[in-house]
Amino acid sequence: MNGPKGCCNANDYLTVLEMIETRFQEEAYPVHSFPELSLAAWLYEAPPVIPLPDDIGTKIPEEGALPPPIITYTVDDILADGCFVERSQLEKMLERLRTKKNLILQGPPGTGKTWLARRLAFALIGQQNDSKVRALQFHPNLSYEDFVRGWRPTGEGKLSLVDGPFMEMVKAALNEPMVRHVIVIEEINRGNPAQIFGEMLTLLEVDKRTPTEALELCYRRTDDERVFIPDNLYVIGTMNIADRSIALVDLALRRRFAFIDLEPELGKTWLEWVQKNCGIDSDILMEIEKRILALNDEITADTGLGRQFRIGHSYVTPPFKIPISDAREWFKQVVETEIGPLLDEYWFDALDKARKARKRLTEGI
Repeated sequence: MNGPKGCCNANDYLTVLEMIETRFQEEAYPVHSFPELSLAAWLYEAPPVIPLPDDIGTKIPEEGALPPPIITYTVDDILADGCFVERSQLEKMLERLRTKKNLILQGPPGTGKTWLARRLAFALIGQQNDSKVRALQFHPNLSYEDFVRGWRPTGEGKLSLVDGPFMEMVKAALNEPMVRHVIVIEEINRGNPAQIFGEMLTLLEVDKRTPTEALELCYRRTDDERVFIPDNLYVIGTMNIADRSIALVDLALRRRFAFIDLEPELGKTWLEWVQKNCGIDSDILMEIEKRILALNDEITADTGLGRQFRIGHSYVTPPFKIPISDAREWFKQVVETEIGPLLDEYWFDALDKARKARKRLTEGI
């Protein structure tokens, strides 16, 4: 708290008030009005505070030290950062995340899934705060012991029971019940989600995020330890549906997540943003857009590929708002080193078709 002697001040009070009113709108939230909340608070018995591991980055500031400044983050900031999705769609994504608690962004390569996932997390918690958002990536070698909890060797030749990143976030959320925490999982279907989540897959459900639904973990610290996922912990995953080396997620995982499809966003918003931030002439951008759209139409019409293999706008959006001095040469390099190799992979059994598509992208530009 930021008031005198560490007490609540007016801004703290109004912040909590606004957050509570927002939570009242969530179907799965246990109370939906201030009288209900008052009664629940009267009957509530607080669980014991779980000590955080030393390496989670939560430290008590020294006496007299100023807290780090809070950088607010909203949908407006997502759009200003270079998101070409419409505001109404972004607001729907956040609403689905608030009510479902678990969200997966899926789409063709280059549609900005990872980029948007992190910014949706910041917009959900209302501030750009890396201590409340944790990102990691699933891969074929990742296991339950890595992600949730498992035995690890120590330097003394013994085994120690260590919490993985998911349990660390669960504990952080339990210790700050009025603050939202988000874990972002990139390429969630590249690993084996059912194996990696284990019993946490059941606890992810909205109606099971209460102490009464707590379950035993495979590896318990005490005989009576039970764990549940608090309702202020949210999960955002990303999934590249064009990757043929991985399978689609199973129905158990699919039922616990809301799925949002991202599309290649080439159009007026993209053109104006790139022109303004990167200094590329609008005529060149219109030609690039025309050629990428034609390529995507060809990919969509190919019976061996389809819509999920289209080329996303990220390929033709310069990163970090970098000014481009020679736009034509920049686009040729993008085609040569990024889009071209991807087309060779798409049409690996018809390389001549890939070469012709690559040539059409840069010919005469």
